[in-house]
Amino acid sequence: MEELRLSKRLAELGLCSRREADEYIAKGWVKVDGVVVDVLGSKVLPSQVVSLEPAAKATQAGRVTILVNKPVGYVSGQAEKGYTPAVALVVPDNHWEGDTSGIRFVPPHMRDLAPAGRLDIDSVGLLVLTQDGVVAKTLIGENSNVEKEYLVRVTGQLSSDGMKKLNHGLSLDGKALKPARVSWQNENQLRFILREGKKRQIRRMCELVGLEVVGLKRIRIGRVLLGDLPPGKWRYLSASEKF
Repeated sequence: MEELRLSKRLAELGLCSRREADEYIAKGWVKVDGVVVDVLGSKVLPSQVVSLEPAAKATQAGRVTILVNKPVGYVSGQAEKGYTPAVALVVPDNHWEGDTSGIRFVPPHMRDLAPAGRLDIDSVGLLVLTQDGVVAKTLIGENSNVEKEYLVRVTGQLSSDGMKKLNHGLSLDGKALKPARVSWQNENQLRFILREGKKRQIRRMCELVGLEVVGLKRIRIGRVLLGDLPPGKWRYLSASEKF
């Protein structure tokens, strides 16, 4: 039976991210078979019992995930080319009054927020910013299979086999895309449901079948809906919501 790095094992078990695991190990907050292990790089067998101390669990529970209705003109990640990152919207004045999470805003909630998935500068809708490595892994980890749903306004003439290709049969960057679910909502709007998120994927898919995207809005990630969250506003992911 092959040994694994303890940090990797903690992430595999969904207890925290690998980065968080290294932090918890260094602080003596991780036990293996009931014994504290505080040496970075330690290895364990899959059969060994790995657990977090209460201090680590409390730290993990204190990390927040924030949902933003991103407007056009904001970038998902780091500021670029003079454009403002979406995290700049996470200020008290933009906190949606319809937030029912019961979480009280405190300034530390604005620290270390990272986007769990991208949304192009010209696209709008649901963007997830999180302090929680487990949430990030769920949404953008190698094995993530979470659905993302979009409403997409298009112009142009769809090729004869275009709808079939949009659902399955296109490749980007030399790699076949996963099957999607694409259908017409009305004469100029498509609904896309994807389980991956390559850069500008929907726009590029549409170009391959004769369409041009003129508007794109993400309305759902997994079981979490954009709902009534107004553009430019944000709210907390509540304890009862799971992606």
